[in-house]
Amino acid sequence: MADEIELKTAPADFRFPTTNQTRHCFTRYIEFHGCLAAKGESNECERFAKYYRSLCPGEWVERWNEQRENGTFPGPL
Repeated sequence: MADEIELKTAPADFRFPTTNQTRHCFTRYIEFHGCLAAKGESNECERFAKYYRSLCPGEWVERWNEQRENGTFPGPL
């Protein structure tokens, strides 16, 4: 019998992320607005704003803000 081949997975490569960040983006957006609703304008909520602003495309945030203003936002707010 020939030499056995040892199979291994490829090492992680930052050019090919394995996790879709869409849900992370949406969750941070929801957390920010939930924090605002619970605590008002507070510095405690600012960290959630930084998170969603770094994760979410601007077009999504604009659309979500418009939907919130119109009362058609699909989230749990």
